[in-house]
Amino acid sequence: MIQSSCQCGAALFFDSGSCSQCGAVVGFDLVTGIQSLVQIGDKIWQAPSGKRFTLCANTTDHDVCNWLVSADSGQSYCPACQFNRTIPNLSKPENKHLWWRLEHAKKRMLFGLYQTGLWPQVGWNCNDGLLFDFIEDGRSNWDFAETFVTTGFSGGIITLNVLEANDVARKQAQEEMQERYRTLLGHFRHEIGHYFWGQFAQDDAWLKQVRQRFGDERVDYAQALEEYYVTGGASDWSDHFISRYASAHPVEDWAETWAHYLHMMDALDTAHQQGFIRSDPFAADFDTKLRQWQRLSVALNELNRAVGHNDAYPFVIGEPVAQKLAFVDRTIMQWRGRTDV
Repeated sequence: MIQSSCQCGAALFFDSGSCSQCGAVVGFDLVTGIQSLVQIGDKIWQAPSGKRFTLCANTTDHDVCNWLVSADSGQSYCPACQFNRTIPNLSKPENKHLWWRLEHAKKRMLFGLYQTGLWPQVGWNCNDGLLFDFIEDGRSNWDFAETFVTTGFSGGIITLNVLEANDVARKQAQEEMQERYRTLLGHFRHEIGHYFWGQFAQDDAWLKQVRQRFGDERVDYAQALEEYYVTGGASDWSDHFISRYASAHPVEDWAETWAHYLHMMDALDTAHQQGFIRSDPFAADFDTKLRQWQRLSVALNELNRAVGHNDAYPFVIGEPVAQKLAFVDRTIMQWRGRTDV
């Protein structure tokens, strides 16, 4: 993940909104990264590169975004906020912080996609596009009594229950579902996997290949999920799948594997940016990526244990899972660059 420096020399990070040392306004641009800005006119800001920007409307109106808008784009919202269809009810003060957390996880996921060479179409005027709904239900808002919103993907819409941004609620759900790993970022990466499944599956040759590796997605989805929640998945799931939930249905296996590929690439890129890995993971072949990730994930887990935390990556990548991850890698290499931001 990109790290940079302010004009004063202080470190800037992906989610920085201002410089902690000199107070300069900081923003993120997909092409030029995170940078400090100087205001040069009414609502116009200039980066050290000379490129001019405006601030996203979700920055000026709500302070939940740090992404920039090209000054000549004619847009009010940054490339990430353009995907929002429904935002949390901001008349509830606590929802602003939860929305801020949702936005930062969403943006990290989107930037990871951008680095791989993929970018979803915005769904407002595109049948194949993507939009996000951040929605409450009866557990957090009495206005929606007797409702239950699940995080998921359907019809080009990724729905995130706002409660997922609440650490206590998410931890409770993790324990109830007997999951070893449940994060806000993980949700975004899993659900965007469903979106790209819909894009890739329009290619019959790709669909034939994915059935050979993940199984036949035409198996009844609702019945498979019902059986999964009754049985808890295949008893030998760890021999064939990256997670227990991946054993529920081939489409979920794809989405879980996709999410783990994005986990791997973001962590490797961050390690590269920090000087722990010499080679750029995005320029490496898959076998190199996997070897680096296996070493790095062990180190991450040991570091977490050293300071009293649970494993950062509590998963084992066996050969069947490695082959699935390699397929995701090949798919991305074949599709990258086909869409524009």
